Amino acid sequence: MARSNYVFTSESVSEGHPDKVADRISDTVVDAFIEADPEARVACETMVTTNRVILAGEVRAGKPGNDKAANKAFTKEIIASLQPKVRAAIKDIGYEQKGFHWEKAKFANYLHGQSAHIAQGVDSSAKKDEGAGDQGIMFGYACSETPELMPATLQYSHNILKRLAEVRHNGERAELEPDAKSQVTLRYENGKPVHVEQIVVSHQHKKKLNGGNYTRSKFEELLKPYVLSVFPEGLVTKRTKWHVNPTGKFEIGGPDGDSGLTGRKIIVDTYGGAAPHGGGAFSGKDPTKVDRSAAYACRYLAKNVVAAGLAQRCTIQISYAIGVATPTSFYVDLHGADTIDPAILEAKLPEMIGGATPRAIRTHLKLNRPIYARTAAYGHFGRQPDNEGGFTWERDDLVAELKGLA
Repeated sequence: MARSNYVFTSESVSEGHPDKVADRISDTVVDAFIEADPEARVACETMVTTNRVILAGEVRAGKPGNDKAANKAFTKEIIASLQPKVRAAIKDIGYEQKGFHWEKAKFANYLHGQSAHIAQGVDSSAKKDEGAGDQGIMFGYACSETPELMPATLQYSHNILKRLAEVRHNGERAELEPDAKSQVTLRYENGKPVHVEQIVVSHQHKKKLNGGNYTRSKFEELLKPYVLSVFPEGLVTKRTKWHVNPTGKFEIGGPDGDSGLTGRKIIVDTYGGAAPHGGGAFSGKDPTKVDRSAAYACRYLAKNVVAAGLAQRCTIQISYAIGVATPTSFYVDLHGADTIDPAILEAKLPEMIGGATPRAIRTHLKLNRPIYARTAAYGHFGRQPDNEGGFTWERDDLVAELKGLA
């Protein structure tokens, strides 16, 4: 039986965290290729360190009617165009520091063509549907703890850093630099969050604060109003413990303070540890990679199940074999809810997205668009669908149909 009274913690990291800088760059590469060719294949890894950016991975793009040589040349053309896009992404994050500068950092690009042996398993033909880009398991999750149907510990951790990023970007808090981390610990009673036990915020900063020297107490006083603004009234109390820059000064940060790699913040990207994770990262992968697209589909389905009132929590697992279109398994856990037999959902939910094949998922969620750089920070889930087609997996358009199954 699941526990109803407990303490739980999740963390988030900002867009300026070294790993998130790497994720942003990798997804900028994905967007560049998909903008040039919606059927492009991308598996891009990025490493960032002191004034250096390194790209590696496998890519492929083409134009209808072109032969292999022309498509190979087209792919090389896109690869050659990436440096200014990468530098623009770093500038947008806000890095103009001596140790990591959008304009001065050295850039190395080792992207190359996709393996033909991988391609033969993924590409569709007249005889077969598009296969999964790899084997693996993916999970989706939703719960009723927040309006976004996300775990509260993670959602509040994200919201803290998003709010601080807003006031950094708009100049209201010019003392702040891009690198930051947050962590929220909540006490749950009867399965509901009732009190913030502890808040951790570590935020990079300039040497001076409002013209004076940095002190931790001054910095805590500066940040607290913004942090408090993201919590519902009464959740933070006098008993809440605060840890703001608990090690002291935090002037050296970002890729200059620590190297960053694509795909190292997969729990931050998903559910903050409140749900299982299959182990595959999202950033740097085009939507034929089921690590990304199938995880999005599972979140989409789980969110609609909870939004339809069929459960307070829903976990979905899906699995694939490389080169095979049809999922090898589909599992639904309603965590004790008795509104509907999970077996009914296991049969029906894949049908609602065309059988949950990689091609069907991409079509249903309209994933063949340059919509991925915006996902690289503050979570891939719990976001609002936007006018440019981003975050389609956060729609709740299946609710009416699901209610009819109960």
